[in-house]
Amino acid sequence: MTEEQLDELLSTPSDLLIQDLQSLKGDILILGVGGKMGPSLARLAVKAVKESGQHKKVFGVSRFSDTQLRKDLEATGVITIEADILEDNALEGLPDASNVIYMVGRKFGTSGQEHLTWAMNAYLPGKVAERYKNSKIVVFSSGNIYPMVPVVSGGATENTNPSPIGEYAQSCLGRERVFQYFSHLNKTPMLIYRLNYAVDLRYGNLLEIGEMVKSNMPIDLKVGHMNVIWQGDANEIALRALNKCNFPPEILNVTGPETVSIKWVAKEFGRLFKTTPRFLDTISGDCLLNNASKCHHWFGYPKVSILEMINMTAKWINEGGSKLNKPTHFQETKGNY
Repeated sequence: MTEEQLDELLSTPSDLLIQDLQSLKGDILILGVGGKMGPSLARLAVKAVKESGQHKKVFGVSRFSDTQLRKDLEATGVITIEADILEDNALEGLPDASNVIYMVGRKFGTSGQEHLTWAMNAYLPGKVAERYKNSKIVVFSSGNIYPMVPVVSGGATENTNPSPIGEYAQSCLGRERVFQYFSHLNKTPMLIYRLNYAVDLRYGNLLEIGEMVKSNMPIDLKVGHMNVIWQGDANEIALRALNKCNFPPEILNVTGPETVSIKWVAKEFGRLFKTTPRFLDTISGDCLLNNASKCHHWFGYPKVSILEMINMTAKWINEGGSKLNKPTHFQETKGNY
């Protein structure tokens, strides 16, 4: 599979998404479109809008340090806007939109620059919520706001009390609370989108595990289980969730249906690579796991299965596919990013 074919796969809308966008009124504004998921989400939105027969505009806002990305998005029909929305008055220059997807956030590099992480994750949301108080807002958040839970628990649900570990996770909960405050203040319909973890072939837990198996690196099992969801499925859920925004804000866990054993994943890669994975002699404890039953009830099960993801990733590694070089640190248990 080429990178162009991968992008096409990630941005092909389902019939259900097309139907949902037909009933969605107004333009779509994606804040933080330059991140890992933003480009494919924006392309998906443009295609779904076109196939729905609508004439909605899809705006993508980012600092666009990668100028080629901006050109690529423009070529697919995304109306791009270069802006650092943390700067004074930047938000006032953005277009009005009835539907906002908030993907802005900071994770890696938090240690040593905690002040910037808090500004991005907890101060900026208040400015955005006030600017777009008359819009629907899907707020990207993280499963990191939950405590570690036993594998047999089935994962944290939306009713599990948050217990974030480390300043990054604390700031994510701060982001949620600030958006919730402004939702209550202005009666803004919102949905808090708690994601844990999205992958495509260029980044994510599966790529990292596959590369460790391929290079015969030992795998630490102190975190023995995880959740994953195909990025294309996660993007589609984010767009369809615009129709689920409510007041008070809805909360939605977004991930795959399985509690996935990392040891099993490594053995699957070993089978495909014809090698035997090596593991460190560590004891697995509680893990960061989400239960996304509510999401699957609303939107159905993800289209791409865990085995499909593993098989595609193994082929991508064997063929020397490109990487984003953005490690997930999914084995981090102390919250240090």
